Amino acid sequence: MRRVLLTITTTLSPATDLGFLLHKHPDRVQVFEQSFGTAHVFYPDASEGLCTAALLLDVDAVRLARTKGKSTPDFTLGQYVNDRPYAASSLLASAMAGVFRTAMRGRCDARPHLASAPIPLRLELPALPCRGGPEAARRLFEPLGWTVDARPVPLDERFADWGDSRYVALTLTGDVRLADALNHLYVLLPVLDDAKHYWIAPDEVDKLIRAGDGWLAAHPERAHVTRRYLANRRGLVRTALSRLAVADDGPEDGLERDPIDEEPPAPESTPPESVPEGTPPEPTPPEPTPPDPAVSEPAVPGATVSGPAVPEPGSPEAEPGSEPEPGTEAAAPPVPLAERRAQAVVEVLHAERAQSVIDLGCGTGKLLTRLLRDRSFQRIAGTDVSHRAMTIAARRLRPAPGDLAPRLELFQGALTYTDERFRGYDAAVLMEVVEHVDPPRLPAVERVVFGDARPRVVIVTTPNREHNVRYEGLGAGAMRHPDHRFEWTRAEFRDWAGRAAAAYGYQVRHVAVGEDDPEVGPPTQMGVFTR
Repeated sequence: MRRVLLTITTTLSPATDLGFLLHKHPDRVQVFEQSFGTAHVFYPDASEGLCTAALLLDVDAVRLARTKGKSTPDFTLGQYVNDRPYAASSLLASAMAGVFRTAMRGRCDARPHLASAPIPLRLELPALPCRGGPEAARRLFEPLGWTVDARPVPLDERFADWGDSRYVALTLTGDVRLADALNHLYVLLPVLDDAKHYWIAPDEVDKLIRAGDGWLAAHPERAHVTRRYLANRRGLVRTALSRLAVADDGPEDGLERDPIDEEPPAPESTPPESVPEGTPPEPTPPEPTPPDPAVSEPAVPGATVSGPAVPEPGSPEAEPGSEPEPGTEAAAPPVPLAERRAQAVVEVLHAERAQSVIDLGCGTGKLLTRLLRDRSFQRIAGTDVSHRAMTIAARRLRPAPGDLAPRLELFQGALTYTDERFRGYDAAVLMEVVEHVDPPRLPAVERVVFGDARPRVVIVTTPNREHNVRYEGLGAGAMRHPDHRFEWTRAEFRDWAGRAAAAYGYQVRHVAVGEDDPEVGPPTQMGVFTR
């Protein structure tokens, strides 16, 4: 049996409010069974002036070996013995995800003002495997506002000439929001350890993005952190860096431009990261639906959103710009702009006699649903950089009973990298996608779509910035959604489309989608590229 120790100390007044923030009562010792051992939470000190919470993890070597899948690392004797009885590792991060999951999400109904504000904290890890030594710990934690005290642990204090071990005694102090502090540890412990003790599945990307929300995208070592956290699984690393680049409005970094690796299936036994059966569950807010690039309309004024809005089809707020003209009576409810846009895409596909179509940036699959209903499209594919979006699309678009030859293929991919799976289609659709791409990466998208995939027809739709003045609540210079990297005027879109078409041997024609306002043009502009 080996043990892992983490202590969290605060001097806020009253300090015992730490119990509310962690959702663990200072007067009790609580026990949480893990697949690889047992976690204990207790408070060595709990007074008005100082409060310390301790997470002690007993790692059961036999249980750890039994839960090891065929593709998880083989630690051999490392599973059973360790030269440091209190060594923090990725197992501690895994335990934190279950024991402190509500605190890591920043929820505290009893003390909401404390959950949302920085508080004085001291985090201590008496023995942390640290590849790169104390300097590596400083390089990762100091940009996050921590004062870092990382001291090498000697191999043996009795024999100084033996030198230092690969462990450090780490103390972090600073005024930091507790949820942020826990998420910093959750991500960076396995990075410093550089040996995840459990299976790296595709959902680890979502865990990384969720835990790194608000800090990882801007971290100067984000590529290094991402690679180590995901154990250098190239496909997963590329996906994570692409999503972080979108959050930071900067270029992707840290990867060579190779095709995305094929990910093997998950093992039958994966160590869970949740509170064990028998422990009263803590309420968990639903996860947000990932952005769907097929919807690019203004967000509701005053609302806080993290991705493109996905309103219910047909709802009044679903599509600005689709209301009838003042003074006229609508014979039927207005057709949402998203519906008009999808219909316009399908009409062009029919006019171009496309029988095979790939939706590049398909989001959760709304256009794909329409294409599947149309039997004239014999082969359909959808791809998106978001693993979660693809999961939702797969659930939405599962083959109908009796469909012996499914026409749909779904796969994860990024438009900034060449991918042979993009090739071989009559038509490619980028519906409300390009405005989510950082301008410096647009040439890469052009090369991938027009130069490498090279379908006979490419359909691109994007918002018309000039039309934004017709939307109530959009101020001067505002874009329809905060995730848009830009929005083009009609002249800017024509200029880009003309240059891309000429560079890759296409002709382009322009189609108005939605009501074509005589002063500011339509709400959506479409370019149809033909080769």
